[in-house]
Amino acid sequence: MTVGVRGEHVHSPERGVPPPAPRQPTRTLSAAGELLRALAAPVRIAIVLQLREADRCVHELVESLGVAQPLISQHLRVLKAAGVVHGERHGREVVYRLVDEHLAHIVVDAVTHVDEGQPRGDDQTGRPSRTEEM
Repeated sequence: MTVGVRGEHVHSPERGVPPPAPRQPTRTLSAAGELLRALAAPVRIAIVLQLREADRCVHELVESLGVAQPLISQHLRVLKAAGVVHGERHGREVVYRLVDEHLAHIVVDAVTHVDEGQPRGDDQTGRPSRTEEM
């Protein structure tokens, strides 16, 4: 970035001025922020990854993730309120599924991005972080 004589922003000649990105309505950006907040917990990310593979009931998520049932239920409530998952009663069980495959792509892309750019573990020693132990 180059600064002009009067302090205004001047682009480098070789870069040029990029066209502006289309503006999104504030309500759309707000809703997207709420969705990302709902996904912003390691257990909820793990739940989405599990549901990407198959619909599951609570006890199956408890078994596969090694997390207590009340915690799984709490996270499912957040995901359901955000429109990420849908629960359907089958007898005594509620089976959860992802509402939309786009949601799985968001999570998978985020996990892939982190895996590609960082060494395993919290402190670069290779020791597993808490979320890897989950």
